[in-house]
Amino acid sequence: MDPPLRSNGSNTRPVIQAPTRSIGRSRVVGRVDRVLNTALAGERAAVLNATAAELLAEPVPVARVIEIALERPGVGVIGHWMIQELFRRSGLYDDLLNALASPDAGTRAAAARLCAAARLTDSVLWIGDLLEDEEPQVRDAAVRALAQLGGRRSVELLMASAERIPLYRLAIALARGDIEALMRQPASERAAVATVLACGLRRDVLRVQPLLGIAHDRRWPNQVRVAACKALATIGDRSAVGGLSRLAEADPDPLMKKAGERAHRRLVKRTVGK
Repeated sequence: MDPPLRSNGSNTRPVIQAPTRSIGRSRVVGRVDRVLNTALAGERAAVLNATAAELLAEPVPVARVIEIALERPGVGVIGHWMIQELFRRSGLYDDLLNALASPDAGTRAAAARLCAAARLTDSVLWIGDLLEDEEPQVRDAAVRALAQLGGRRSVELLMASAERIPLYRLAIALARGDIEALMRQPASERAAVATVLACGLRRDVLRVQPLLGIAHDRRWPNQVRVAACKALATIGDRSAVGGLSRLAEADPDPLMKKAGERAHRRLVKRTVGK
């Protein structure tokens, strides 16, 4: 797979750029919806008669139509493959990848959103480059796209730029990815905080005991321990009530006593009657 073209020289194809005005919004989105359904129904000859520029002009509704199609019951890895093949047959796959290198910031952001929605896995590395983009809207689109694409490589790219990504955004992104390795050995205190918060956002009951261990372990920095308390309250599993109560009563650090008390109070409120 050739990387996105980053030059307009004589030996390269022109970089795709979205038009300045929306082109047939309802018509294009409706067409995308119909052809996606046809492809997912097993029609291997289905072709999407639309240009990359048309899709890039309507990134939000087009991406949402793709996401809804792939979220349907029974659509798994095979469905993702069918959509990728549809984009290849339609001549859109490479054009959307090339749009990630457009000189226009709006087009780069739109391409990231569409590549992620369509699960174009070849886009991961190029979207990773956009984490360093000079435009905030492009960086934000790249974080969201990598979160949606998921997988270990996406997590690695996000963590490589962790210091430049707002902590709440990083935690949300990690919550959708593969964080097993980060749980075992986070690269930094910030990475540990984001990973712990991500466990809470996943509402993963299997993480309750490891998170209680972090909350009680004074070898961890306080910010990580506080994050563990917040994550336990977010998960909302009653099995954490006793551990948080002991933390609130017995920890020698006033900050941790307060964090434990707050998380305990919130957890009890959420689990009353369960």
